[in-house]
Amino acid sequence: QLQLVESGGGLVQPGGSLRLSCTASGRTFGTYAMGWFRQPPGKGREFVSAISWSGDMTFYADSVKGRFTISRDNAKNTLYLQMNSLKPEDTAVYYCACRQNRMFAITENFYDYWGQGTQVTVSS
Repeated sequence: QLQLVESGGGLVQPGGSLRLSCTASGRTFGTYAMGWFRQPPGKGREFVSAISWSGDMTFYADSVKGRFTISRDNAKNTLYLQMNSLKPEDTAVYYCACRQNRMFAITENFYDYWGQGTQVTVSS
């Protein structure tokens, strides 16, 4: 079993930055792909970014490409999402997810474990 806990969310002004963290416990996640998803208010959950088990391959949704950076530290069992140039439309609950596979996916059905989510609000 794997437990995921997100942190780092909050309220930020447009143009600002936040870094989300997702720490895994219960079992090392060093051999699993990881992803970030988000759920805007009143909408369904959507893919944001994903990273392979080693960190050498990443993928981003078009809406965040060039502004967000995903990374991981397997020694610390931690996944990160650096979010820059934030926009009001980035407001959402952000979830990290673990896929029991070395390669990532962009569809949530392929992920096996989920965190509880952290709220990100971009507003002036």
